[in-house]
Amino acid sequence: MASGIRTNAAAELLGVNPNTLRSWERRFGFPEPRRTAGNHRQYELVELQTLRDALAETGNISSAIELARQRQNAPAAGGTLRIAFDNFDETAADRAIEQSLAVRPLERTVEELLLPALDELAGEGRAGAELEFACRWAMGWLHGARRLASAASRPAGVLLLDSSTGQDLESVHVQALDLSLRRAGFRVLTLSSGLGDERLGRAMEALEPSAIIACGTGAAAAGIAAQALQQGVDAPIFRYRGDEADALPSAGARPSEVTAMLNAELRRRASQAFA
Repeated sequence: MASGIRTNAAAELLGVNPNTLRSWERRFGFPEPRRTAGNHRQYELVELQTLRDALAETGNISSAIELARQRQNAPAAGGTLRIAFDNFDETAADRAIEQSLAVRPLERTVEELLLPALDELAGEGRAGAELEFACRWAMGWLHGARRLASAASRPAGVLLLDSSTGQDLESVHVQALDLSLRRAGFRVLTLSSGLGDERLGRAMEALEPSAIIACGTGAAAAGIAAQALQQGVDAPIFRYRGDEADALPSAGARPSEVTAMLNAELRRRASQAFA
């Protein structure tokens, strides 16, 4: 469970106090944390997010836990979404996603249905109308989901510098990452990687990022790293789905991997600060 978070952060994500969270664990056995070597609780992020959504729907913790467990265990099946993309059918695509959200968490819907359907289209060389339609539909849906995301519950800020074109497959992956980080409680700012030094400096000053993620090609990532160093930024810089030949460490290839990595990185930096 690399994506585990500590009790206080988990309680903030759910909008309750830590004692309430521990009482749910004792009474219902859910959410169920693992214990670290130092006997600290670490909760699985997607499990918390699933419970949070279920609690918002039901308003009752016992019903919410039952619903969350069902959604956690639901198998993924994305064939209907792919058919909708092939047929340029927005209504069918909406229905496929809504059916998925009824039985599984949003994070799994994005990573196990939406992104694989798009990757499959691109992998077949379908860079024409079907893929463009699918990417435009996905960007619209992800933007709508982002507007419904809860306000940031953690002080850590993440700056995403995006070198994609705006409506292509990589843009969808960046938008999915933005949504995932927001739902994990981070403050997120997504900007074009083509910003000049002055504009980038103002963005850095406003966000005070705990991490920077370059989304795009190796050349773009290298430029972002150079700009950040010129600004005197004291934050680690990673790449997301970029060129493996660049010098930046990878943040992962999926939103959940990036979220898990950032949680681990922030814990590591916090422990060093107190050492």
